[in-house]
Amino acid sequence: MNIRYAMQDVIKKDLRGVAANRNMLLSILIVPLILTVVLPSIFVFVIHMAPEDPDMLKLLDLLPADARSGSLEQTLTGLILNYIMPVFFLVIPIMAASVTAASAFAGEKEKHTLETLLCCPLSLKQIFCAKVLASFFLSMAVCLFSFCCMMLVLETEVFFLLGSLLLPGPGWIFVLLLISPSVSLIAVTLIIRGSAKARSVEESQQGAVFLIIPVLLLIAGQFSGHLLLNVWLLAALGVVCALLAWLLLKIALRGFTSERLLKAS
Repeated sequence: MNIRYAMQDVIKKDLRGVAANRNMLLSILIVPLILTVVLPSIFVFVIHMAPEDPDMLKLLDLLPADARSGSLEQTLTGLILNYIMPVFFLVIPIMAASVTAASAFAGEKEKHTLETLLCCPLSLKQIFCAKVLASFFLSMAVCLFSFCCMMLVLETEVFFLLGSLLLPGPGWIFVLLLISPSVSLIAVTLIIRGSAKARSVEESQQGAVFLIIPVLLLIAGQFSGHLLLNVWLLAALGVVCALLAWLLLKIALRGFTSERLLKAS
């Protein structure tokens, strides 16, 4: 069998497994939609009802002069969209990966299908790559779906409340094309590597908690006003994350052996 088609079969099997598990599918979608649709909607209505709230004005003082355009409500809404919301697209790929990647090998052990998987015409490293790609594709699909839902709802609300449309800033290019994919690959690689050693999916998911701590600190910096992710910080963060993702994947492939995988099975 062609190696490419064999890898595609492994990827499709994992994706079908997620689609068939209603609870897993809902857990992947509900929280990202809360972060990207419900939360910004609350911000928009708060800004509309009380645009001169002291906490909002403190954040406004940190904006560069060229970012302040239009009315106060438009500027505050632009602040939420272009400076606050991008950080949530570091959380979403980690959350999606923690659900899907955690069951990559641990799920195979629980279902007693690991030996069957190892009999396929793929090397162990190729199986690892197929597992990484399946979780990565699903994670990115959730990110893009969340972004589209966020923009659709946010633009509708802004249009009816403010009578204008809100354009996303250039920083979103780095977020969607560089940062989110890199963070997703980092999370997927580390979680799948941990899944190979874990005896259960729950044990594998525990390690994902530590990945989200740095992002939570970044979110705290955003809302406290101490750190706003402008386009240059996003570009730098994207390059660092891309290099780290490449390095971690290389290390994970080098240290991935059948002894390591079967030891905990």
